[in-house]
Amino acid sequence: MNGLAPHLLADPRRAAGRAPVRNLSRRGFLGTAAGALVLGVGLGPALAQERAEGAGAVAPKPGTRVAAFLEMRPDGTARLLSPFVEGGQGINTGLAQTIGEEFDLDPSRFAVECAPPGPDYAVVNGLRMTGGSFSTRSSFDAMRRLGATAREMMLRAAAARLGVPQASLTTDDGRVVHAASGRTLGYGDLAAAALALQPRDDVPLKDPKTFRWIGKPVARLDARDKSTGRAIYAIDIRLDGMLHAAVQHAPHLGTEPQDIANEAEVRAMPGVRSVHRLPGAVAVVADSWWRARKGAEALRVAWTSPAAEGIATVSAGFSSAAMLEALKGATDAGIPAEQEGDVAGAFAGAATLVEAEYDAPYLAHAQLEPPSAVARFAADGTLDLWLPNQMPEVFQQVAAGIAGLQPAQVRIHSPMLGGFFGRHFYYGPANPFPQAILLARATGSAVRVLWSREEEFGMDAVRPLSFARFRAALGPDGLPVALQIRAVGEGPIGRWFGALFKAPVDSSVVEGLDRKPYAIPNRRLDYVKVPHPVTIAFWRSVGHSMNDYFYESFLDEVAAAGGHDPFALRMALLKDSPRHRTLLQTVADRAGGWKRGPFEAPDGTRRARGIAMASPFGSETATIAEVSLTDGQARVHDLWIAIDPGSVVNPGIVARQVEGAAALGLSATLLEQVVYEGGRRQARNYDAYPILDRERMPRVHVTIVESGAPMGGIGEPGLPGVPPAVVNAVAALTGRRVRSLPLAKAQLSGV
Repeated sequence: MNGLAPHLLADPRRAAGRAPVRNLSRRGFLGTAAGALVLGVGLGPALAQERAEGAGAVAPKPGTRVAAFLEMRPDGTARLLSPFVEGGQGINTGLAQTIGEEFDLDPSRFAVECAPPGPDYAVVNGLRMTGGSFSTRSSFDAMRRLGATAREMMLRAAAARLGVPQASLTTDDGRVVHAASGRTLGYGDLAAAALALQPRDDVPLKDPKTFRWIGKPVARLDARDKSTGRAIYAIDIRLDGMLHAAVQHAPHLGTEPQDIANEAEVRAMPGVRSVHRLPGAVAVVADSWWRARKGAEALRVAWTSPAAEGIATVSAGFSSAAMLEALKGATDAGIPAEQEGDVAGAFAGAATLVEAEYDAPYLAHAQLEPPSAVARFAADGTLDLWLPNQMPEVFQQVAAGIAGLQPAQVRIHSPMLGGFFGRHFYYGPANPFPQAILLARATGSAVRVLWSREEEFGMDAVRPLSFARFRAALGPDGLPVALQIRAVGEGPIGRWFGALFKAPVDSSVVEGLDRKPYAIPNRRLDYVKVPHPVTIAFWRSVGHSMNDYFYESFLDEVAAAGGHDPFALRMALLKDSPRHRTLLQTVADRAGGWKRGPFEAPDGTRRARGIAMASPFGSETATIAEVSLTDGQARVHDLWIAIDPGSVVNPGIVARQVEGAAALGLSATLLEQVVYEGGRRQARNYDAYPILDRERMPRVHVTIVESGAPMGGIGEPGLPGVPPAVVNAVAALTGRRVRSLPLAKAQLSGV
């Protein structure tokens, strides 16, 4: 998430982990196979409401009934309707491992599908989303209990069939076994009998010491389909009679099409069916996307003039540089996000003061999967919509409003994503599905809208430009006694979910700056809101992606001012946290011992190392980067990352997720920035927006530490420690502190 700030969603395990399992087989839900056993996990004390629903009453309120469904078919195959969207993070495999462990069914025998919209799947504390590194940890307890309950029902059904005590039976990979007689029954043979049973609420779970699949590097369920081209993404959807649409967006956000000088000429182009004016865009519909794109590119459009500055409208004079100056010049006192001790008193008596300002640029998601959506209205007026998304119910609600329908009249289909990165939430003009709906309505046909790479770079919702000001007070021993931070800007939580959370402080602006584990007795963090006129978004690890860079880089400045080694300073400040000290020592050991440098590597290059810690999304990380300089640019040779997520389901997936997050974090550190000049983005493709390539990719060494703490996230925590570790290594190598990313805009030289 690529996701929501975790502390806004208080302990999702409480919602899904203890509710009773219900037998839903006789409801005919979701077109399940005849004779299949279908179980659901209730999200609250809703048994009476469920019985009422079975008698024909209204549907349950969102989040009160079912979090997931397990279907055991008579042919012995298992199907899981998942509350989450698979997008490369491995959630389908992890769910199959978790349920399969308790159900005693090999994960490879599961078929996992994304469930359609509905209140049954609101497993993240009453919400349904895939993001915030929440999927596994929010559902782990519930999925275990779901599998255990299904297994117990199979045992009961088998005991009745065989006429033996249930205690004399056991299970083995989809079969119930009566050891005394050697008789066995497959789960598929028992499904019809099991569906008539009432699930028990007191089924015991397995002792973790006996786990066969949880905690093991089980192979990904989707690996073969992805390797052979069988995986279906949104851009692969094809419907009978489907037309294709390409768009040309307004050059300035908030402007509208006024006149098309050559509309008749474009309508006459081969394959073109129609030309349309849309909010902030024009579109060409044709019998192929290439023909539609050639038509859209040929349109000569006069646009309305850019309006005055404001939210969702960008003036012709807007620039990134001017926005950064606005953040730096904000005079609002701000809202306290964290207060501890007597900060003013500590500064008054300080032996040394340290001050610094840090900023990080707008960033694009730069995803390889082009944005697309397919819309089709049925004869009865209902709408089918295929689109990549991370919150099906939200998209259903928005689509219904655009189409003038009730949400129940909109069927959302959620294909596998080509990656998350925070790109697939609803960001207004940054989404193509509203265009697909309007064009399908206008043409009377199914329409696929596919944005070109240039249109995506022009319309993508961006990670916010961010700025923070730091002040530290040091005592006579050089240790920090007070820290004051001023975080200025706006985050995606406030922009897109402010009405839901109603918090005075936008957590996506301050996360990574607050609640740090370091023992600094006097602290104050102020949040100052300065809105962005551009469309801002979640980006992988959200506020942590820049704030941990700010904080951990400044901490190295504090170490230098106090005469301390950065590693030793962190160890001293973590004196009250054995978990963090263990993690810090682990990453140093994995790197062959801590050494800052500069030092000469075996290949003769002059190198240095930097270190950083982060506490993102319920997990803890420690990162070491080893860096050299080549022609004034940083070259990262190795990244060592130790991650403590409490416990893990699949260590293989964890390692791959950390590696991927590290690559994205390094790309942002070295290269990436979205630049606005004259109210327009300058980069419209990868030629002007470089991303990390194979030549710059370092070796990544991942160490997993399972401390037994509550389970944390995985998808995003590997990223935030990379930027500060690299920048801290650059400072050790050059003697120069870089406080503004990316490093590519700084010409570096050694000392």
